[in-house]
Amino acid sequence: MTKIYTKTGDRGETGLLGGPRVPKDDPRIEACGTVDELNAAIGVARAAGATGDADATLARVQSELFDVGAELSTPDAKARDMERIGDENISELERAIDRFDADLEPLKQFILPAGADVSARLHFARTVCRRAERRVVSLRKQSGVNVREELLIYLNRLSDLLFVLARWANQQAGVKDEIWKRD
Repeated sequence: MTKIYTKTGDRGETGLLGGPRVPKDDPRIEACGTVDELNAAIGVARAAGATGDADATLARVQSELFDVGAELSTPDAKARDMERIGDENISELERAIDRFDADLEPLKQFILPAGADVSARLHFARTVCRRAERRVVSLRKQSGVNVREELLIYLNRLSDLLFVLARWANQQAGVKDEIWKRD
């Protein structure tokens, strides 16, 4: 039986796919780890009660996030045929945003990230998605690192989808979005 632990990371380093070993706080590992955290946050939201088309959409996104992570963890993603997220994935996110948003009242004010359990968890996943986007921006700034713009666009659209799904989940649960009230 193969053991889950390898002990190769015991000194604070990890291996990149087809590349060198790097510190676990390397910007590439930070980006990959945050995408992984986002995937888990979406899984928690699904477990909290996402249903039907919303659940199927989130399941597809979780699989695509593995592709995002794989590309980010590969120094030469193109040579290893790891560039799998592209315009069609982004267009599918946009179609999903439009589909779920069509059922919602237009927003005229900021709302609090609250409401039904699944909605609050989707709002949390959205904030993790925004952090993943920031980590990818930081990674792109590193000298000698090539990160395709499509990954940034994908994460940006995904955060929009998670926001719309959070509102949609509240609507499905019969919970009104909570308006931010300034003091």
